[in-house]
Amino acid sequence: MVSVGLHALVLRKHKGCELTEQPAAWENQTNNQGVRKRTMGRKTSKKHAGVNADHTVGSVSGGNVDENSRPRKDNKTTPVQQTSFVRKQIDPETAKYFAEIANAIEGTKIELEERSVICGNALEETRGKEAELTTDYIISHTLQTLLEGCSLDHLCSFLQSCAKNFSHIAADRSGSHVVETALKSLSFHLQDNENHSLIEKALKKICKAIVVNPVDIMCSCHGSHVLRSLLCLFKGVPLEEFHSTKSSAGLAERLNLKAPHAKDNGSMQSLQIFPSLLKKFISEMLNAASEDISKLQVNQYSSLVLQTALKLLAGNEQELLHLIQVLLGSRAGSANAGSLLEEATMQNILRLVEETAYSHLMEAILEFSPETLYNELLTKVFRKSLFRMSSHHCANFVVQALASHAKSQDHMDLIWEELGTKFHNLFEMGRSGVVASILAATQRLHSHEHECCQAIASAVCTGDDFPKFIIPRILFLENFFCSRDKSNWSWPHGTKIHIVGSLILQSIFRLPSELIQVYVTSITSLEEHHVLEASKDPSGSRVIESFLNSNISAKQKRKLVAKLRGHFGELSVHPFGSFTVEKCFTASNLNLRETIVSEMLPLQAELSKTKQGPYLLRKLDIDGFARQPDQWKSRQASQQSALKEFYATFGPAETRSFEKDNFFADSVSKSKPGKLKDIRKEIETSLPSAKTSNTPFLAHQVSKKVKRSKTEKKRHRKDGESESQRKKIKV
Repeated sequence: MVSVGLHALVLRKHKGCELTEQPAAWENQTNNQGVRKRTMGRKTSKKHAGVNADHTVGSVSGGNVDENSRPRKDNKTTPVQQTSFVRKQIDPETAKYFAEIANAIEGTKIELEERSVICGNALEETRGKEAELTTDYIISHTLQTLLEGCSLDHLCSFLQSCAKNFSHIAADRSGSHVVETALKSLSFHLQDNENHSLIEKALKKICKAIVVNPVDIMCSCHGSHVLRSLLCLFKGVPLEEFHSTKSSAGLAERLNLKAPHAKDNGSMQSLQIFPSLLKKFISEMLNAASEDISKLQVNQYSSLVLQTALKLLAGNEQELLHLIQVLLGSRAGSANAGSLLEEATMQNILRLVEETAYSHLMEAILEFSPETLYNELLTKVFRKSLFRMSSHHCANFVVQALASHAKSQDHMDLIWEELGTKFHNLFEMGRSGVVASILAATQRLHSHEHECCQAIASAVCTGDDFPKFIIPRILFLENFFCSRDKSNWSWPHGTKIHIVGSLILQSIFRLPSELIQVYVTSITSLEEHHVLEASKDPSGSRVIESFLNSNISAKQKRKLVAKLRGHFGELSVHPFGSFTVEKCFTASNLNLRETIVSEMLPLQAELSKTKQGPYLLRKLDIDGFARQPDQWKSRQASQQSALKEFYATFGPAETRSFEKDNFFADSVSKSKPGKLKDIRKEIETSLPSAKTSNTPFLAHQVSKKVKRSKTEKKRHRKDGESESQRKKIKV
C-alpha cells in the first residue's frame, strides 16, 4: 500500500495533477518535521536561511592554535565581494510536493530498487529550479535524502543541471550540504570503472562553471569546503580525509612521534581516478584567479583550498612546482637565471608570513616543496630573519615547518646558526614549539644533536641548579618562565604539565644515552612525590614511560622505579598511571617486580573494572602470583635466564631493543664506550626500511618484536627445547 501511494504521488506531480491530500496545519507540520528530523547537524541561523543578496565574505583568520593553545591573532580581514544572487520564491505546490515526498520516504521501509526509482523521479522535479530548492533550508534536507537513494544517472543529471548556478549553490549554507551529499554519493560509484566516463562528464561540466569565477567560491566559508571535496573526488581519496585532519597528527609527524604521511600520499597516487582532470582543473582555476592571487593568499577559506590542492598534487613535481610558484606570487619565466623566485616576491613573502592564512599556506608549501625550491626559500628568503619570525605569533609556525622539512645537514646548519643560541629567548616568548621542531630535526638529520640537548638544558637551568632542576623546569615550561622570581621557583603542585615540554623530553630520551646524561641525572633526582604526581599526569606519564623505554642503563631505570614503591597499587587503577606501572614492571628486576605485583594484589577486583586493568592483570600474571608465588617467581626467573641466553647467542645487534627488557641491561651498561657507536651502526644497517623511510626507531618496535619471537622459536626448536620453554621465551 505504501509503495502504491508513493508511485501515485510521483505520477500525479508528473502529470501536473493537483495534490488533493492536505494534512491539517500543513505548513506548521512541515516546518516542525523538517527542523526536528532533518537538521543534519546544521546550526539554525537567520542570516543563512538561503543566499543573501549581500555576499561579502570576510577572512576570519585564526583557526589553529600554537604550542601553548593560544590562537593565532589576526588584526586584518580581507573581504571578498561576491556576485549578488537573489533566490526566487518557491511556489506552494512545489513546496508541498517535496514535503509529502519527505514524509513518505522517511520512516517507511521501501525496497532499494523501488526507492531508487522514487528518488530519481522526485529529482526530475527540480529541473530549472535547482538554485531555489537546494538553498531552501527545509527542502534541501529532502534533496539530500533523494541524492543518497537515487541512481547514478539521476545523480549525474542533477549535478549537470546545477552547473549553471553551481557557484551560488555551493556558497550557500544549505546548498553546500546538498552538493557535498551529491559528491559523496558519486564517490560510492567510483568503485565500478564502467561508471567513470559518466561521472567524469558531470564533473567536467561543474568544473567549467567554477572556473568562470573561482574566487567567489574559494573565498566562501561553505564554497571552499565544497571545492575541497571536489578535489578529493578527483583523486579518489575519502572526502572526509582533509576535513577531519587533526592538528595533533601534524604535530606528531613534526616531532618524529609518527611516521610522515608520505606513505599516505603514495597510496593516494595509486588510485589516480581522474588525474588529468585534477591537474587541469587546478591549473585553469588558478589562471582564472591570477588577478586575485594576493586576495587568495591571505583569505582563510581559499588558503584551505590551496593547501588541499598542494597535498593532492604531491608526487607530480612539475605541476606542484608551478602551483607553488603561482601561490608565492612569481610569474612563469620572470625570475632571474638560476632562481625560481622573483626579487619582489622574496621581499613580499617575509611580510605575508605574518598573516594567519598565509602562514598556514606557507607551512604546506614548505612541506611539499622540491628540494631546489626549499633551498631557495631558506637561503634567499628566510635566512637572517628566522629569529624575528620565531618571535611572531604566526610566522613562528613557518619556522617550525622550515625545521621539520629541512632536507639536509646543510639546511640544519643554517637554522642552527641563527637559532641555536636563542633557546632561552624562545622559551621566554612562549615559542617552545620552535625549539621542539629544531630538536626533532636534529634527530632526524643526525646533526647538532648533542649541541641541541646542551642548549635546551642551559636555557632552563644554570649555576647551582644545574642539572637537578632541568626536568622540573621543562615539565612546567610556561609556569617557570612566567615566574617573576625564577631563582626561588619550585614544583607547582596541582598544575598541569606543559604539553610541549613533555614532548621535548620524550624526544630527548630517544637519543643515545651518552648524549643525555644530565637529563638522566635530573630525572633520577626527582623527589618521590614529584615522580608520583608526574605519573598521574597525561603528559608527565609519557615522559616517565619514554625514560623507561630508552637505552639508559637498567640501574638508572630501577632507581626511578624505586621512587614509586608503595604507590604502584593506586597508580594501577589510575587512567594514566596504569601505563606507567606496565613500563615500570618491564624495566624492573625480579625483586621490584614482586613488589609491584604485591601492591596490586589487593586491588584485583577494582582493576578488573578499569579500562587498562584487565590487560595489566594478564600481563603481570597477578592471579598466578596470588595462587602460587613461588612458581610465579620461577617463571619470571626463567624468562630472564632465557632472554640473557638469547642475547649472548645473538650478540650486540639487538642490544638496544633488549635493553628495554632489562634482563641484560647491566651487561650493556658495562660495555666499553667505544663499542656504543659500533652497536648503533649495526642496528641502523639491520633496519634499512626504517632508514629509508625516515621513520623513528621506536616506530618499528612492534614489527621487530614479532620478528624476534619467530627467530627465537626457530632457534630453540633446533636446540630441542620443550614447548613450555619456547612459550616462556616468546612471552
